[in-house]
Amino acid sequence: MSSSTPLGEFLRARREGLKPQDVGLPEYGRRRVKGLRREEVALLAGMSSDYYVRLEQGRESSPSPQVIEAVARALLLDEEASDHLRRLAQPRELRIRRPAQEQVSPQLLQLMDGFAHSPAFALGPALDILAGNTMAGALHEAFSPADNLARMVFCDPVGREFYQEWERAAHSCVAELRAAYGHDPDNARIAEVVAALSAQSPEFADLWGRHDVKSKTQEGKHLRHPRVGDLHIQFSALTVNGAPHQQLVVYQAEPASPTATAFQRLAERTATPQAHEVTAG
Repeated sequence: MSSSTPLGEFLRARREGLKPQDVGLPEYGRRRVKGLRREEVALLAGMSSDYYVRLEQGRESSPSPQVIEAVARALLLDEEASDHLRRLAQPRELRIRRPAQEQVSPQLLQLMDGFAHSPAFALGPALDILAGNTMAGALHEAFSPADNLARMVFCDPVGREFYQEWERAAHSCVAELRAAYGHDPDNARIAEVVAALSAQSPEFADLWGRHDVKSKTQEGKHLRHPRVGDLHIQFSALTVNGAPHQQLVVYQAEPASPTATAFQRLAERTATPQAHEVTAG
C-alpha cells in the first residue's frame, strides 16, 4: 500500500478519475495532469486550493463534516463512496476498532449446514472463506485451494472459467475489499491480501488503484461449474450478528430451473452434511 494517507489516496484517485466536462468545467488545450486539477476540486467544493492540497497530502487531520460533504459533492461521489470518505476522514483515535473474528461460531456452522441444497459460506473482511457447507465445497471444488474469493478470481486459472462475467467479478471483489478497508484501514489481513494480489496480478493492482467502493449486493451471478455446467444464481450476503466483520453468503437457484437441477446434482455428490472451517492464508 502507498505510504500516503488512506484519505489522500482516495481523494487523488477519485479526482484523477473525473474529466472537466463531468463536473461542468471547460477544458482548454492540453492538460498536464490526469483528471481534474486540485484547484478545480477546491473551486467546486468552495474552499481554498491550499486547504484541499493539505487534505490530499495528509497534512489536514481533522476536516469538518461540512468540508467532507463539500468534497464528496465536488467529486460526484455516490452515497456508498461518500460514506467511505467519511470513515477515512475520521481521526484514527476516534475509530472504533473491533478485532476481526476469524473463527466461525458453532451456531453459524449449524445454520450453514441447514442449507442442504444451497452453497453457503462465511466470509471475513479480506474475502477469506472462513467456513462453508458441503455444497459450497462442491461448488468451489475446482479451485486449489478455495480459500479467498479475491485470490480465486485473480490468481487461480480456474477463476476465468468459473466466473463467466469475469470482469464484473473482478471489479466487485476489489470494490468490496475497498469497502472493508474503509472500515478498518489498519487491518493486517486486508493489507496482506492486497499486497500479495498486487504483486501477482497487474489487473488487481490497477483496479485497487481506482479506489472504487461497493459492498456486496444481491445481483445475480453467472458461474460455470466443471461438472454440472452453467449456473445462474441469486445470492444473499448477511452480516453475522456478534461477528460484524463476517458475512454469511448464500447462493440460491430459482425453483424448477436448470440451476436448481444442477444444485441437486451437486448435493448428490456431497459426502458429508456438515459445514467445515477453512484455514485462511
